[in-house]
Amino acid sequence: MKYNNPVIKGFYPDPSVCKVEDTYYLVCSSFQYFPGVPLFESKDLINWKQIGHCLTRESQVQLGSVGSSGGVFAPTIRHHGGRFYMTTTNDTTRQNFYVWTDDIYGEWSDPIFVDQGGIDPDLYFEDGRAFFMSNGVDDEGVGGVVQCELDMETGRKLSPSRSIWKGTGGRYLESPHMYRMNGHYYLMAAEGGTEYGHMVVYARGDEISGPFEAYPNNPVLTNRNLGRYELQGVGHGDLIQDHEGNWWMLHLGFRQIGQYLTYHHLGREVFLTPVTFGEDGWFTAGHQGTTLSSFETDRIPSDIIQQVQKNFTFENTDWKLDWCYLRHPELSHYVLEENKATLKGTDISLDLPKNPTFIGIRQRDFDVEISCEVQLNHGEAGITLYMDENHHYDLALRNEGTTYQVIERLNIGDIKSVEHKVDLAASNQVTLIIRADRKQYSFYTHINGKGILLGTAQTRYLSSEVAGGFTGVVIGLYAHGEGAIAEFTEFRCVYA
Repeated sequence: MKYNNPVIKGFYPDPSVCKVEDTYYLVCSSFQYFPGVPLFESKDLINWKQIGHCLTRESQVQLGSVGSSGGVFAPTIRHHGGRFYMTTTNDTTRQNFYVWTDDIYGEWSDPIFVDQGGIDPDLYFEDGRAFFMSNGVDDEGVGGVVQCELDMETGRKLSPSRSIWKGTGGRYLESPHMYRMNGHYYLMAAEGGTEYGHMVVYARGDEISGPFEAYPNNPVLTNRNLGRYELQGVGHGDLIQDHEGNWWMLHLGFRQIGQYLTYHHLGREVFLTPVTFGEDGWFTAGHQGTTLSSFETDRIPSDIIQQVQKNFTFENTDWKLDWCYLRHPELSHYVLEENKATLKGTDISLDLPKNPTFIGIRQRDFDVEISCEVQLNHGEAGITLYMDENHHYDLALRNEGTTYQVIERLNIGDIKSVEHKVDLAASNQVTLIIRADRKQYSFYTHINGKGILLGTAQTRYLSSEVAGGFTGVVIGLYAHGEGAIAEFTEFRCVYA
């Protein structure tokens, strides 16, 4: 059968995966968004359903006033002894920790902190022992992939932290994962930075603590030399073996907006790439070491159909799964019903690294039409295309004394400009519409049954190449202003 990449679309970076019986489970980074660490399940590796989050309580993660792309970095999910573990980093507080659950559909524990620095932590279990790895600096000040043995009940180190591999020489060694296969320990990591030079590398050894011999043909997977190809930034992977014994890599990558337009704004997404072991025990990945937009494979039964959701509404999404807040929300400001959202504004705007009244859903593809009915008493409310506090486009209904206006506002770095506005006289209800393709967003409103184009804005100014950071565009509903009450109905997000 033929499957298409990405297998999870939109801002879901840094995937990690484990398998329990006939089901695969996957987690991703969430940074400043809450709840933290989205959790998915699948039976076939190509169709993924979100079933929860690992961090659902303020006691589990400190977000506070973290800036965009701060907070929760790359997680790892593992299953051992009937228990699931998720370990991650709060990069803002510089703390590695893990949580656990015996019920994958239930709540996770409060955090257990580990006294080892670095980021991108990994857990490996063997013979009743637990090993913790991260990329950082060991107890002697030596950098690289750092390893210690842990007491999983307390998080206490049972051995000193020791650097066991320094990688192949690429910049930003990260994302270490340990596996035991074919009589060897395999240590896989990423290098090159999570940008256009990203790559997956690995080494193997006879002991869990090394020494490790690098794969002679590293990097094993990268798209860094595929100029003009849509899929770029391939790296940060995790290996998994399927029901039939085949190996795969779930990894991140991103889609640039055009052959010669090296910008991406949807964020880093989840890709699936086949892995093949040779007789010498080394493995290769993908098509000649690259990831493709689609793979033809006999590893997945031909009767399995890859499902793609095209239409997102209030009615067919779950407020607790598909939607997210900025940092820790004041939940009393949200009344979320089956077909309506009522938001109470405050004086905290989208431009501040705090907790504005905002609830969002990730943009999952380039071509989309977003629409919503908004009713407002005063203040401002509408739809935002949100990359970070300094890069977002807003289409909103705004109260101006006794009148109302629809505004199109562009926020690009230090430039914050209301580009266009349309007066509504005394009407306090309006339809807002945003149409998007790869290169631009177009902003409309409907007044008296007539569509009015307010203006356009280029997608590139919401890209990681312009804004920086590690997130992607989130389609947000927001309210701003003390005492502002906004009612959102008829939400539609329809992809081509």
